[in-house]
Amino acid sequence: MGEQALDFRLLNDFQRDFPLCPAPFAELAARLGVAESAVLRLLEALRRQGKIARVGAVFAPKRIGASTLAAMAVPPERLAAVAETVNRFPEVNHNYEREHRYNLWFVVTAGSEGRLLAALGAIELATGCPLLRLPLQHEFHIDLGFALDGKADKSRPPAAHRQAFVPPRPLDEFERRLVMALQEGLPLFIRPFSVLASRVGCDEREVLERIRRWCAEGVIKRFGVVVRHHELGYTANAMLVHDIPDDAVGAIGEALAREPGVTLCYQRPRLPPEWPYNLFCMIHGQIRSEVEARIDELRIRLQLGNYAHDVLFSLTRFKQGGARYA
Repeated sequence: MGEQALDFRLLNDFQRDFPLCPAPFAELAARLGVAESAVLRLLEALRRQGKIARVGAVFAPKRIGASTLAAMAVPPERLAAVAETVNRFPEVNHNYEREHRYNLWFVVTAGSEGRLLAALGAIELATGCPLLRLPLQHEFHIDLGFALDGKADKSRPPAAHRQAFVPPRPLDEFERRLVMALQEGLPLFIRPFSVLASRVGCDEREVLERIRRWCAEGVIKRFGVVVRHHELGYTANAMLVHDIPDDAVGAIGEALAREPGVTLCYQRPRLPPEWPYNLFCMIHGQIRSEVEARIDELRIRLQLGNYAHDVLFSLTRFKQGGARYA
């Protein structure tokens, strides 16, 4: 297998269903028909190139810790400075400029609701800008996996089989240490879970058992290669928002969540008069005109034309990283 083809397989095929075994990279190599050293070398190269953020866990929002989406209306001449200030907070893991009066959008994550509130207050104080707090109310689909071969994501569960939301419970000390270790991603070594175990202070078997349990419970949404969409050519990214009546938002959210190309779909609170929308979805594409056409087609086919909406294309990516719970 050529290096380019191997790159593609690693990026496309192993964003989920990563082997949770003592020597996972050897297992990947066996599936791909190459040497384990080739897999490790190419993953490290992809990480250096910025095409992958890490190999590891994507935790489900609100299953551990606390998080919220936040937005600010920043005077354009202050945007870069305010974004830099926001980026300095370790609780902020995503921070984007979008085309809207509310032009700065970021995600804040913390180990508890109290720490989250403290971080939000500190951000407002440091920037001098009031923020909209838009916490997740209902998840219809959150994954951010990208089918690079253009095929529909067959691993996406149908609506009837999606797990119901389970409120977070406090982590015990072992779990807290494991979450901290997983935030950095798997070390690219022959026995990565053994390395994690040494950091956590337990044995490899305990680490693997807990990760498998978290995956089964939905605490970890997926475990595998976490790609960086911008570096892979997905540079036309739009947040499509609607104001949907409360008695219809569930059905419409489920319908949007089933659509190929919709990588995120969830309900968040309206905050009138500043923010009248309650249903959010993200559509990632390579060309803006194609994303615009896709949005128009979705709105016509799903009969959304009577609902107020807006489209917020991403402009500057100020920060993108994994959530940090500790």
